[in-house]
Parts: sequence; structure tokens; C-alpha cells
Amino acid sequence: MANYILKRILLMIPTLFGIMLVNFILVQFAPGGPIDQIIEQMSSTDSGTVSTRATGAASDMGSSSLVDGGNNPAARGLDPELLAELEKQFGFDKPLHERFFIMIWNYATFDFGDSYYQDTPVVDLVLDRLPVSISLGLWSLMLIYMISIPLGVHKAVKDGTRFDIWTSAVIFVAYAIPGFLFAIILIIVFAGGSYFDWFPLRGLVSDNWAEMSLPGKIRDYFWHLALPITSLTIGGFATLTMLTKNSFLEEISKQFVLTARAKGLTEGQVMYGHVFRNAMLIVIAGFPAALIGILFTGSMLIEVIFSLNGIGLLGFEAVITRDYPIMFGTLFVFTIFGLILNLIGDITYTLIDPRIDFETRE
Repeated sequence: MANYILKRILLMIPTLFGIMLVNFILVQFAPGGPIDQIIEQMSSTDSGTVSTRATGAASDMGSSSLVDGGNNPAARGLDPELLAELEKQFGFDKPLHERFFIMIWNYATFDFGDSYYQDTPVVDLVLDRLPVSISLGLWSLMLIYMISIPLGVHKAVKDGTRFDIWTSAVIFVAYAIPGFLFAIILIIVFAGGSYFDWFPLRGLVSDNWAEMSLPGKIRDYFWHLALPITSLTIGGFATLTMLTKNSFLEEISKQFVLTARAKGLTEGQVMYGHVFRNAMLIVIAGFPAALIGILFTGSMLIEVIFSLNGIGLLGFEAVITRDYPIMFGTLFVFTIFGLILNLIGDITYTLIDPRIDFETRE
């Protein structure tokens, strides 16, 4: 197993390099880069000086969607020397391949540069937003698995009964309601919208959180997370519940289950001692993707609705404003997290079913 883990870790390097290269190339064809936006702002205001947001914003990455005074309508009438100065400030005066390798070298040392518009190191922005995303992702995913797996197992055991039919109806209704719409409903009902004012509307903690005792901090933390986590859980447990049920139904129909029952084992011993190990493999296979999705992308709308500044919202804002240091910095972090979690998922396979040995694969 150690050799397999080492190979996977070494394979992460070219995989990460390829993902960064593909996205870097794609960004070059995206219109409306930072220089284009500054030129448009300058043209609309007839300003003859460089925008203060561009000052000191030199970077080693970004779009080559640069301008030519004779071809780009936004650049007509602007001094070519001013355009050259902007290119130099943003680092776009270097060749494309040179910018890419400088970016990769800096990222290898975890130097992600500064945001174009916030004049703050990208690392500081990510670390500042990370607790929000981790809080939403881990607690909601934990709650989803705690609900889905026991419910899916029980539905498989009671397949076709009234319990199975009614729970399936509830699951499909929950699946049909988008998480962000359910979040709005929760705000209207429980956060001072129209009925009750039981939960806070925004933020991860209260303003006086630092002054609270440890039990008070814990209560305040979960008080603020109650509605966002509920919104994420409602939209996420339906698929996993049905996946668990179908996986268990497939295993229940196999011969070894009939043999175990014929030996006089109880239903609990059959389900959790024999069926569980095989049936859970397909559930575990989707865990890394589910965690990455909830941590960094799935909670973006929830972050907006509840005014929670997480990484998903940070990345979305960076795409809109073409803040390339944040875009590539968060992509780098997301990719590393994804690769590591996929490796952890494979290792978990062997812990659940020792018969799986990745080192003996052809």
C-alpha cells in the first residue's frame, strides 16, 4: 500500500501541472481582462491617469486579452505608453509561457501574489474565508451522511412497505426544492422574515463572540450555522439516501446473504456484518467529490443568502472581476484538496474491504 500511495502522490504533480496549464490557456481567450476593465473605466470617465486599483497590482499571471490602440475600440485615443505601463504593472509585458512558469514556480512555494483589487495577499484572503467554507462543508456533509446511510439501509430492509413509499415521497420533494430556495423559506419563517425571529440572518458568529465563554461561543457558532446547514442538508441527502438503498438492495439479493440467514444470523448481523462492507464501497466512492463540491462550490448561493464570506463566494467574485491571482490561487488550492481527498477515498476502500489491493492491479 505504501508504494501505491507514493505513486499517487508523485502522479499529483503532473496532474496539477496539467490542470493549471489548461485553465491558464483557456483564460487567455476570455474577454474583459483586468486591463480591458481599467481601459473601459478610464475611457468612460475620460481620465488621463492610471486607476488607483491598478497601482502596485503587478502579477505573474492572467489574461493576455490586451489591447491595441488601433484595433480595440476601448483603447482608441489612449496613449500607447499608458497601455504599456498597464501591461507592465499587471505583468502582461512578459511572454505567455514565461508568465505561466513564473506562476507555477511561485505556487510551488505557496506564493499566490496579491489580489488585483483588494491589495491583499491571496493567501490571507483564502485563510480568512476558509473557516466559513469548512464549517458549512464539514457539518452539512456529516449531517447528510448521518441521515442518508441509516435511512437508506432501513429503506432497503423495508423495501416496498408503507415506510419506504412515504419516505421516498418526502425525499423526492426535498430533492425537487433547490437549496437556495429552501434557505429563503427558512429566513422568511425563522429569521425574522414574516413569522419567527429565532435565528440570526447573517454572519458566522455574533459581534461579541470574542467576549463569550467557551460554551457560549459554541452555542453562538451553531446558532448561526443552523439555517445554512439545514439548507445544504435538505438538498444533499436525497441522492445519497437512494444510492445507499439501491446499493444495499443489490447486495441483499446475492447468495452469501441467503447463506448467512440460513446459518441463523439476525437481520442486523447480516446487514451490518456482511452486506454493509460491500454496499458502502459505492457510497465512499462519491465522498471526495461530494466534500469538494460542498466545500467550495455547492455552498456559494447559501453564502450569498446568509452573508457568509466563504471561498466559493471569493472564487465567484474573482471570476466576475477577472481577479486572476485569486482565480488561479483558489484553483490551485481546490485541485490539491481534490487530489488528496481522492487518495484518501482509495485508502478508505482498503480499510472497509481488505480484499481490495490497489498494488496488485494490472
